[in-house]
Amino acid sequence: MNKKTYEYFMTPISILGVGCLEQIVTYIKPMAFRKALIVSDKFLVESNLIQKLTDLLVSSGVFFIIYDNVSPNPTVDQVDYGLKLFQDNGCDFLISFGGGSPHDCAKAIALLATNGGDIRNYVGLNKVKKPSAPLIAVNTTAGTGSELTRFCVITDTERHMKMTITDWHVTPIIAVNDAELMINMPPGLTAATGIDALTHAVEAYVSTNATPVTDCKALKAIELIANYLVPAVKNGSDINAREMMVYAEYLAGIAFNNASLGYVHAL
Repeated sequence: MNKKTYEYFMTPISILGVGCLEQIVTYIKPMAFRKALIVSDKFLVESNLIQKLTDLLVSSGVFFIIYDNVSPNPTVDQVDYGLKLFQDNGCDFLISFGGGSPHDCAKAIALLATNGGDIRNYVGLNKVKKPSAPLIAVNTTAGTGSELTRFCVITDTERHMKMTITDWHVTPIIAVNDAELMINMPPGLTAATGIDALTHAVEAYVSTNATPVTDCKALKAIELIANYLVPAVKNGSDINAREMMVYAEYLAGIAFNNASLGYVHAL
């Protein structure tokens, strides 16, 4: 008899569906948040895609400051600078807008905002003592699953290494997956992020920590990717294919958030 026990981790609230970004304010208002630090990257800001979010915040009377200096593979220095912005501007919550890099950077900032110290001190499993500052993750790619997971990867440029923080405290309180935000993803990025989601699903399915709960999500993700990744790459405006890829990456995210990953991601 297998006496091993399993834990199940999940973001408290997830909003999915075409146009669902508009619902974000219905959750922000009751929480009485005053000012957000929006963590993103220069492309998303300069292309005005982020304006869909900021217009909603303005119309709802929510103040914000934008931090757009996040690079692919966010660094310790970027986290420290974002934390200073958060504190100096009196922010009380964060919104990450983008793919895995803005989400991970925002997770690290949120962690330090309430726990203090150096982000290097939290590398490993369950080293966070206090809940992070509230973080809402708005996804613009269908791949990493970072908007709903307990993983945070930050690059230490001094030691030339990626550091992984695994702790349920860094999980965003709300994950937003709106396929409309992904319409303009170029074919190459669509393909790369889709294969990332596929890898998550396959690794979770063959994991020694897999359970029937994670298997059903991994298998459905694989099925959706098999059917809809090619159409999404060929025609980025195919909103149905985009939405199905959203569900695929979301299901794969749930799967690996609980079954973990394997050699591919270790390498």
